[in-house]
Order: sequence, then structure tokens, then C-alpha cells
Amino acid sequence: MEKILIMPVVLGFFVTLFSLPYWIKKAKRAGLVWEDMHKIGRQKKIPGSGGITVVFGFVLGVLSYIAIKTFILETDTTTVQIFALMTTILIVGFVGLIDDILGWIHGGLSTKLRIFLVVTASIPLIVINAGVSSMMGLELGLIYPLILIPLGVVGATVTFNFIEGYNGLAASQGILILSALSLVTYLNETTWLSLICLIMISCLFAFYVFNKVPAKIFPGDVLTYPIGALIAVVAILGNIEKIAIFFFIPYILETGLKVRGKLRKQSIAKLNSRGGLEMPYEKFYGIEHIGIYLLKKIKKRGEVHEKELVWFINAFQILIILLGFLLFRGGIT
Repeated sequence: MEKILIMPVVLGFFVTLFSLPYWIKKAKRAGLVWEDMHKIGRQKKIPGSGGITVVFGFVLGVLSYIAIKTFILETDTTTVQIFALMTTILIVGFVGLIDDILGWIHGGLSTKLRIFLVVTASIPLIVINAGVSSMMGLELGLIYPLILIPLGVVGATVTFNFIEGYNGLAASQGILILSALSLVTYLNETTWLSLICLIMISCLFAFYVFNKVPAKIFPGDVLTYPIGALIAVVAILGNIEKIAIFFFIPYILETGLKVRGKLRKQSIAKLNSRGGLEMPYEKFYGIEHIGIYLLKKIKKRGEVHEKELVWFINAFQILIILLGFLLFRGGIT
């Protein structure tokens, strides 16, 4: 009977896949387009905010899961947690969409307003007292729901947006991290969270078809914010904060490098006349810059292209995930 639970995963994939061409057409017509920064002739405009189709597919997939639980499996366990999770994703998705519409070139939402709005996205988790408030034998009490949950949601939501700007990067990073978390929650016997992760993964695969090099659609903050928030929510509800933070090491490093540049240096590369990627600054202000530097050393006189850099960053993320499973093999929490 529980094989029917594959249906929400399939539904999320096809809803996203079939809604993307419609969104591409509508975004072009509405002028919601951005430059493809790492292509020669980058004046070509690419439709943006395609992540809205992923959020749409994810929500419908999750709702179908709840319907199956209610009417077929006849169980309402975890339903409250699922609705809290979905509400958080919808709030950060809305914040991301507003940020996209206002435009990152013009500053988008102010940093303070963005953080405030993302903090409100943690309220659904706070009101249901999500997660476990003890760590390493220490009972944290109200500190966990009132302080640590908002910090976790804001931190993951905002910083996941830092490693972006390259075709297929955000989607593939989301697929990798959520796949790892899906396995962790499965091993911890919180299989409902595994399924939630799989629904988002299936939507991201559908999006990746259109977003890989050369991209036909850009994700926008309306995609990166929900992915980051979902990572935080799964970690909280699954009580797997430690290994989730370990999987997030590339983003912690990215944040440190961004702070080094006072959050003003961008992760985008400089494009040479042959279409290759070059270091935009003398120093590193993102792991993307480190990737370009190392790939140029490996290839010597060869050009470094966007697709290679995405593969390099994804390979680094896979290495971190494998190390995480190795280090936490005695107790994946």
C-alpha cells in the first residue's frame, strides 16, 4: 500500500516540468529577464524567477502526500509538522519572489527587511515547538524554539543564496544536499521527512533540465530561499542539526569569504574574449573564485568554463557529504 507514496514525488516532477515552458513564455513577456553573466554576448536576456514553478510543484506534491495519508493510509501523524514546514517554505518563497521583482541590481529588499521577513518564516516551527530542545545532554528550554530555530532558518535561507550565479549550480546543490538529508532521515526512521526531501528533489531535477548550461531559465531567490529553508526545517524536525551543519560547510566557507569582502564582492567571474572564466579579483571572495583558480592550475593553459566550475563545486559538496557520513557513522544526528 505504501508504494502509492511515490505518487507525490512523480506529481511534483511533472507539475514543475510542464509549468516551466509556460513560465518562461510569461516571464519573457512581462520583462522579468536577466543577463546571462558568463556567456559571450551576455546581453541575451534569460527569464528569471523560475523557482516559482519548483515551489508550486513542491506544494502540490506535499498536499497530495497529506491527502494519501488522510484518505488512504488513514493516519494524521506528522500532519501538523508537514503544514508548518510547508508554511515556512511558502513564506520564504514569497520573500524571494519580492526580492526578485525588486531586482538584485537595484539592491532588492534591504538586508534588515529581508532578515526580518525570513525570521517570520520560522514562526510556524516556533508555534508547534518543533525539534528537540536538548543538545549534548543540555536542556535549552525556550532558547531552542525562540532563538536557535529562527537563527537556523535565517542562516540556511540567506547563505544558500550565496553560492549562485552559474547555470545549474543552485539546483544541483539542492539536489545533492537534500539527497544526503533524505538518506539521513531514512536511516533515522523519520521516513516522512525523507519523502518530503524526495518531492523537492524531483522538482529540482525537472527544473535542472531547463537550468543547466546553457540555461533557458534562472532560479532567482524564489528558489534559493526555499531550498535553504527546507534544509534548515528538515534538520530541525529530524533532529539532525549536527550532520546538516556539516553538509553545509561549503556555504559556511562561502559566508566567511563574503564577510571578508564586506558582503560587497560578488561571486560572478570575469569573462575573457574567448568565453573562459577569469578571476574577477586578486583575492578570493567565494569558493567559486577558488574553483576558478584551481581549475586554471589543473588545466594550465586551458580555458575554464562555466560547466566545469559547476562540476567542481558539486564535487566538493559530494566530498563533504561523504566525509559527513564517515564521521557521523556511529550516530547520524
